Amino acid sequence: MLFHLIHTPYWIVLGMGVLLFLTVIFGDVGDEEVELEGDADPLEVEVDLEEGISFLTILHWLGVGRAPLILLLALDFSLLGVLGWFFNVLFYTLRGSWPGVVWSGVIAIAALLLALTTGGLCSRPLGQIFAQFSEDTSRDRLLGCSGHVSSAHIPHSGTGIGQVSVLDANRNRLILPAVLPPWATVTPQHGQEILIIDRQEHEYIVVAKDSLDEATWLRQQRQSQIKDSEES
Repeated sequence: MLFHLIHTPYWIVLGMGVLLFLTVIFGDVGDEEVELEGDADPLEVEVDLEEGISFLTILHWLGVGRAPLILLLALDFSLLGVLGWFFNVLFYTLRGSWPGVVWSGVIAIAALLLALTTGGLCSRPLGQIFAQFSEDTSRDRLLGCSGHVSSAHIPHSGTGIGQVSVLDANRNRLILPAVLPPWATVTPQHGQEILIIDRQEHEYIVVAKDSLDEATWLRQQRQSQIKDSEES
C-alpha cells in the first residue's frame, strides 16, 4: 500500500524536495532568493484584486521574500509529496479502494494548497535557521569583513532580510542574514561586494563595498573616534 504506483508523482516531488534541501545544506543558501521591497510605492508594484488583496500580499503569504527561494521550493515540494501520499493512503483506508481520476485531482489540489499554506507559514523561521546554520557565536569577529550578496539584493532593516556569503579569517564560508542601515542609499544586488559594519540581534548590517555608503560609514567612525579621544 505504501509503494503503490498511484503514489509515484508524490514520491518524485518528495525526492525533488529532499534534493533541494541537500543543496541548501551543502551549497550557498539564498542564491535564488526573491525579496519584496517593503518601502516600494504601492501604486507601482501592487495589482489590486476585488477585495483589496494585492499580488505582493499573495506572494508574501506564499513565503516569497521571507526565505531563500530554493529553501521555499524544497519545503513546498517536500510537503506536497508527503501530503499527497498521506491523502491517498487515507482515502484507501476510508474507502477500501484507490482514488479515481476525479478524486486524484481533488487530492492533488488539496495537497498543493495545504503545502503552499504550511510552507508560507514556516518559511521565515526556517530561513533564519538555515541562514545562521554555519554562523559563529562571536558577535564581533566578522565586523569589517567583506563578502558578496547571495540573495537577490539586500533590503533595508525592517523591510525584509537578505543574505551574504562571507569568508572568515579561517577561510570558512559563512552564509549570513543581512540588512542595510536606514541611512544607506545604495542597494547591493546579487553578486555585488559588501562590507559588514555592524550587527543587530538576528542579522548583520552591511553596506555596498567602495560606495558612498562605505565612505559615510568611515566618516562616522572617524568622527566617533575623535569624539571619544576628546572625552578621554
